[in-house]
Amino acid sequence: MSPVIKKWMFCLCVFLQLAALERQIFDFLGFQWAPILGNFLQIIVVILGLFGTIQFRPRYIVVYTVWTALWVTWNVFIICFYLEVGGLSKETDLMTFNISMHRSWWREHGPGCIRRVVRPSAPGILDDYSYVSVTGCIIDFQYLEVIHSAIQILLSVVTLEQIHS
Repeated sequence: MSPVIKKWMFCLCVFLQLAALERQIFDFLGFQWAPILGNFLQIIVVILGLFGTIQFRPRYIVVYTVWTALWVTWNVFIICFYLEVGGLSKETDLMTFNISMHRSWWREHGPGCIRRVVRPSAPGILDDYSYVSVTGCIIDFQYLEVIHSAIQILLSVVTLEQIHS
């Protein structure tokens, strides 16, 4: 493999790592455990794929190829999940493995969103429990999640195409 192609592959893998790391941070902020696990595996496998490409280790390249197919499938699922395709609902606790009621961090902190905490006035409700009202978002949170997944798919496909060319 020529040095120019190796540099190109390294740059693509760095972009993949940065995109996965950025996504990992926002998934941690939203306590979304399923995407956190997927992002962690993505970071590890991209490192293996980069090493396999630079050192020409065919087994690592095969692992990266198989993982990329799974990663693209996962991101297609996330797109379908947030767009509520095929009976999926973004209101379920699926992304947190049904262990908490956390949602996407972007739901309350998206660009232009104004977050207002409303304390419940009904008796018997815990004092630390509050309702959150979000208004004025420039772009809805589900579209931000879809954009993140689309970028992951694009970077993965371009990187995989470069590895196999």
